[in-house]
Amino acid sequence: MAREILTVAQMTAADRAAVADGTPIQVLMERAGEAVANAVRARYGRQPVVIWCGPGDNGGDGYVAARHLKRRGWPVVVEAAYSPTTEAARWAASRWKGEVRPLSSRPAPGHLYIDALFGAGLSRPLEAEVAELARTARAAALRIVAVDTPSGVHGDTGRAFGDVAFHAEMTVTFHRRKLAHVLSEGRGACGEVVVADIGLGPVGAADLFENDPELWLGRFPWPAFDAHKHSRGRLKVVSGEAWTTGAARLAARGGLRLGAGAVTVLSPPGALAVNAAHLEAVMLAPFESDADLAIAAEDADAVIIGPAAGVGEATARNLQALARTGAALIVDADALTSFRHDLEALFACLDRDDVLTPHPGEFERVFPGLLAKSPERITAAREAARRAGAVVLLKGPDTVVAAPDGRASVLLNGTPWLATAGSGDVLAGFIGGLIAQGMESFEAACAGAWIHAACGARHGPGLIAEDLPGLAPSVLTELHAKR
Repeated sequence: MAREILTVAQMTAADRAAVADGTPIQVLMERAGEAVANAVRARYGRQPVVIWCGPGDNGGDGYVAARHLKRRGWPVVVEAAYSPTTEAARWAASRWKGEVRPLSSRPAPGHLYIDALFGAGLSRPLEAEVAELARTARAAALRIVAVDTPSGVHGDTGRAFGDVAFHAEMTVTFHRRKLAHVLSEGRGACGEVVVADIGLGPVGAADLFENDPELWLGRFPWPAFDAHKHSRGRLKVVSGEAWTTGAARLAARGGLRLGAGAVTVLSPPGALAVNAAHLEAVMLAPFESDADLAIAAEDADAVIIGPAAGVGEATARNLQALARTGAALIVDADALTSFRHDLEALFACLDRDDVLTPHPGEFERVFPGLLAKSPERITAAREAARRAGAVVLLKGPDTVVAAPDGRASVLLNGTPWLATAGSGDVLAGFIGGLIAQGMESFEAACAGAWIHAACGARHGPGLIAEDLPGLAPSVLTELHAKR
């Protein structure tokens, strides 16, 4: 089952539910602290450790971790920023029999530091000596392991409160990832995230998930034994004019690699020759007007429009014509920008089976001000999906996919090697290829984004967009073995 991503409030509720069901808070704290100690031991060799403990339950986890590390022979010192203020933290502190000293603003080099000052529930900027320590730690590049989240990082946005927060090499959190662990700013502060099971119950109804194969692999459209090309779906891609045809061909090849049985590039007459010179398994068909385009696409299961299609009235009319065919639409790039002055006309073309794939700049054109007004990208993408009545994939290192019904996922396997021209066109093709085969659009967008990132990571440095379709088969082979 795919892992849910929780807000701070949802995690607090899970803790309280466990206590209400009979698990004492001290037991949960003991499990959490031991999990921190185990994660440290698994990653690092034995060495001097300083644990910074705050006043609340996060600090309590730190005292427990100190005890477990010391029991294993690690040299451990606790530096207490404050006296414990919660019953559980006082209990944990009373069981720690090692050294406790005041928080030092001059940390010694060569030590490993565990940040158990404040967890994800912090609601104000770091102050006084803690803020000064955070600045010193950043300047000295200290090796830090954070408990729950690095102190000073907002658990629901991943952003720093005020002007400073701790940054960690590794963060140990409990039960499920929080938003700070998956959004790009928080991921930069958290480092490697280890999720420890401390025995909390099921999350219950949830609508935000890690974008992982467990979320969608059970509905992946593998071909049946008696499959033929027409049963595997018909994908069509709208080409731009002769000098801007490459993006459509990238999308078409991406769709073909993801399994669409019959893929066709729909081309303006002036671009037929250049497209024909570059296409092999992908078919080619002409159109001169939006009416012609609708006829050419009338048997399509999915149509991609936007990659280098040209910004303007002609592309807008083409999208409106395609909307009347009943095919699922993957709307990207120029097709989005073509409606920047008439957003209602765009939304009128869409339904829940369609997918919009904007990068942040295109998102701003179609949903002006929404990113800036939202606390984080997930909220913005969800509101965009609600307004559009379609699936929205907001690109980025933490790509968010949101459906009109409120479901959302966040990509965790993103890679910077995908930051290259044409990469997004292949992504549109991956998604279109899956939808053409009958995969539900939200899940297809999630799967396409994950496979796209896996391909990028597999290639690594030197990646160009043309490489991506050819990397898909090895990723698909591994997924097929896990089905």
